[in-house]
Amino acid sequence: MIAIEIARPGGPDVLVPVERPKPSPGAGEVLIQVAAAGVNRPDAMQRAGHYPPPPGASDIPGLEVAGTIVDVGSDVHEWRAGDSVCALVAGGGYAEYCVAPALQCLPVPRGCDLEHAAAIPEAFFTVWTNLFDRGRLKAGESVLIHGGTSGIGTTAIQLARARSSRVFATAGSAEKCAACERLGAERAINYRDADFVAAIREATGGRGVDVVLDMVGGDYLARNLDVLAMDGRLVQIAVLGGAKGTLNLIAMMQRRLTLTGSTLRARPVAEKAAIAVELRAHAWPLLEAGTVRPVIHATFPFRAAAAAHRVLDSGVHIGKLVLVMT
Repeated sequence: MIAIEIARPGGPDVLVPVERPKPSPGAGEVLIQVAAAGVNRPDAMQRAGHYPPPPGASDIPGLEVAGTIVDVGSDVHEWRAGDSVCALVAGGGYAEYCVAPALQCLPVPRGCDLEHAAAIPEAFFTVWTNLFDRGRLKAGESVLIHGGTSGIGTTAIQLARARSSRVFATAGSAEKCAACERLGAERAINYRDADFVAAIREATGGRGVDVVLDMVGGDYLARNLDVLAMDGRLVQIAVLGGAKGTLNLIAMMQRRLTLTGSTLRARPVAEKAAIAVELRAHAWPLLEAGTVRPVIHATFPFRAAAAAHRVLDSGVHIGKLVLVMT
C-alpha cells in the first residue's frame, strides 16, 4: 500500500508517499480501506518531532479515518467486510489501509459521505470526553470555547448549542468570529483586539461562564479562572501557548473552581470504547438529523498531505482539513 511517511522531523515537506506492507488486523481489530483521513494538530506535532506515537502504535501519522472494512480479526462480531465506518486510531491514518480497534469504530452517520465522516472521530471523541464528561456541561449552563474555528472548536460550539447551553467563543479574526456565530455561538470575541474576560463578564452580567474549554494554556490560565462563575470548571486539552501558568489558589478555593483536562491518544481502548458508546447514543442522532455537522475547510488528494499541513500550520482554516484517496 501507499502511506505518507515522516521522513525526518521538520516542516510539511518531510511528509512523503512511500510503499509499506498492508497491515493485518489482530484480535479485536478491523482493517479499513481508507477513503478519507482527517488532518489534525497532533499530526503536525508528530511531524515536527514533538509528539511521538504511543508504544505499539503505527509511526504513520493520522488519528482518524473513514472507509470500508475489508477484513476483521478474531473476536470481532459487530463488524463485517463491506461495512462503512469512521474510526479513531492512535496512528496509521495517512495510508490506503489502516488497522483500527473494532470498539473505536462507528457507523458512518446516515446522510454523511465518507469525506465528512473522516472529519468526525478525533474532534467528537475529544469534545465529548472533555466538555461533557470532565467539564460536566449541562443544559442551561454557559461555556467559553477557545479556538472556536478549529476542528475541536467548530464541533464544541455545535454540540454545546444543540444540548441547550449558552455558547461563547474566541477566534483570531472578524471572519472567524462570524463563522463561530453562524455555528451557534451567542458571541465570538476576537482575541487580537478585545479582552475576552471583560467581554464575557459584560455578556453575562458579571457572572462568568460555567465551563471553559481551552487549548492555549500558558498565560491564559489566570484569565480563564477569572472568567469562570462560582463552581466553574476549566478543561485543558492542549497547551499551544505554553505548558506553565500562574494559578491563584485563593481565588480557586473561594469560587470552588475545578481545573481538569485530558489527552486522548494514549488512553486504553476500553476508555475510548466507552466514549464511542456515548457518541453513538447522544451525538449520532444530532449528526443524522443535520443539527450538528462536521465543518470541512478543504480537502486534499492523499499524496498532497504536505499541502494540507501547510494550510494547517498557517492557521487560516475554519474547520477541518481532510485527505481524500483518489
